[in-house]
Amino acid sequence: MRDPHSLPKAHLHLHFTGSMRHGTLLELAARDGIHLPDALVTEWPPELTAADEKGWFRFQRLYDVARSVLRTEDDVRRLVREAAEDDVADGGRWLEIQVDPSGYAARFGGITAFTDLVLDAVRDASERTGLGMAVVIAANRTRHPLDARTLARLASQYVDRGVVGFGLSNDERRGSTADFAPAFAIAERAGLLLAPHGGELRGPEHIRTCLDALHADRLGHGVRAAEDLDLLARIVDAGVALEVCPVSNVALGVYSDPTSVPLPILLAAGATVALGADDPLLFGSRLAGQYATMRAAHELSDEQLAELARMSFRASRAPDDVRKRAEADIDAWLAEETPG
Repeated sequence: MRDPHSLPKAHLHLHFTGSMRHGTLLELAARDGIHLPDALVTEWPPELTAADEKGWFRFQRLYDVARSVLRTEDDVRRLVREAAEDDVADGGRWLEIQVDPSGYAARFGGITAFTDLVLDAVRDASERTGLGMAVVIAANRTRHPLDARTLARLASQYVDRGVVGFGLSNDERRGSTADFAPAFAIAERAGLLLAPHGGELRGPEHIRTCLDALHADRLGHGVRAAEDLDLLARIVDAGVALEVCPVSNVALGVYSDPTSVPLPILLAAGATVALGADDPLLFGSRLAGQYATMRAAHELSDEQLAELARMSFRASRAPDDVRKRAEADIDAWLAEETPG
């Protein structure tokens, strides 16, 4: 079997703070005397669940604690640079990193100033590492939908300047998804890719809402479309891609183990699937780990892994030249002699 680390990939589901290296979290916390819970230190990666509100609250609390260690512009630049380095080590050629600027605005001078900082950090990291990079600005569904409209207008101002998409994150069981339709309409008019979270903690009925009300081009997760084959056929016909994050699905209790993640059902139906790492800081697995986990769980061939990689580029907003080079290198990866 060929090494999944050397397989060229696009990474389309990676959250900003969740991309942080564990070692960086510990170092920045120690620098500023920030107390971290044991789940982020001696018991890392933490045992998580999202089966109920309490479980999600614990997950969100850990995420918020991790975000609090980002105190300076250099911290932000370091996080982005290291995320790029880690993706390159995993075979990444293109990364669309997702960020909610409102979560950092108070410390970094507002949502516009923080967005400018992130985009500058992305440009610098891309130049240093050779990784193609772009940003998806995501609203938080636990905040008021008017805040999402503000972020959609912000994202629209950065079209062709590094922002390629607009998303909606946090616990999809909270709030009313349809209330965010005006924000997504703003982003749609600007030509941004629409990528709300849906179909992980809630099932097919919420995926339909994301399609009908938000006009989703990609679904953050979307894996539970496998529970409704008519819906899955609709997704395939519409060309909506699924950002499947198997390790986090298992960690949060959506599925009991990797063999239960219904990737074969999605692929058999013809769905476009892009594997993503979601939040490596909390789930302990990066991009290549998702490919390795699914290969082991479902006995995927190298040809199937290569097709997953191809689909990740087809689902992306990567420039044509990046896609073409990656596709040629995927073919070259398949042509390599296998070890032994």
